[in-house]
Amino acid sequence: MSIQNIYSQWVLAPVMDWMLSAKELDRRRRMVVPRAAGKVLEIGFGTGLNLPHYSSAVTSLTLLDPENLLPQRVQARMNACRARQVVRTSASAEKLPFTDATFDMVVSTWSLCTIPDAQAALAEVRRVLHPRGTLLFAEHGRAAERFVAAWQDRLNPIQKWLTCGCNLNRPIDLWITDAGFTIQELSRSPLEGSPRIMGSMYVGVATR
Repeated sequence: MSIQNIYSQWVLAPVMDWMLSAKELDRRRRMVVPRAAGKVLEIGFGTGLNLPHYSSAVTSLTLLDPENLLPQRVQARMNACRARQVVRTSASAEKLPFTDATFDMVVSTWSLCTIPDAQAALAEVRRVLHPRGTLLFAEHGRAAERFVAAWQDRLNPIQKWLTCGCNLNRPIDLWITDAGFTIQELSRSPLEGSPRIMGSMYVGVATR
C-alpha cells in the first residue's frame, strides 16, 4: 500500500467523515437527500453519511465510489438505512457501469469537488438517468465574489494536495447546466463558521 493510500484510508477518511458530519453540512444534506425516491444512484458516497436520510420511498439504492473507506462504519450505516434495497459498487463516476436510463434519481453530495473529471461524470449521470430523471445535489465550489474566488484559485493546489483531490474553485452550477441539465432549484450561501475561501454551498435540484 502506498503512502498516499495509507494517508487516505487512515488519516483523511476519518477526518473527512467528522468534518462532513458537521451540523451546517448536515442541514444542507437534509434539504435534498430525503427527496430521493424510486431507483436511486449515489455517486461518491464516501463514508455513507447520507444513508440515514434516505426513506423507504427509495426502492433501490446503488452506492458508487472507487474507494472503500471506513468499511465497518459504512456497513453499519448501510444496515440501518431505510431504503428497501442497498447495494454498493466500486467504480468511477466518469465511466458508470450502467445502461442508459437506469435510474430515477441521482444524488451527489460533496463529490463533484473531488472527481477528477467532474464534467465527464455529469455527462454519465445524465446518460444513466431516466428522461424524466432528477439530479439532487449539495456541493461546495467557486464563490460568487471575485476577490474570494481569486484566493480559491491561489490556494487550490494546496487544498488538492492536503485532501487527495478536493477542489475549492469549481463552478458547480455552470458545469451542471453545461452537461445538459436544467436547474429547477438552487440555493447558494457561504458555510457559517468556515473560512470564506471554502466557497459557496450549492444545494439544488436539476432535471435531465
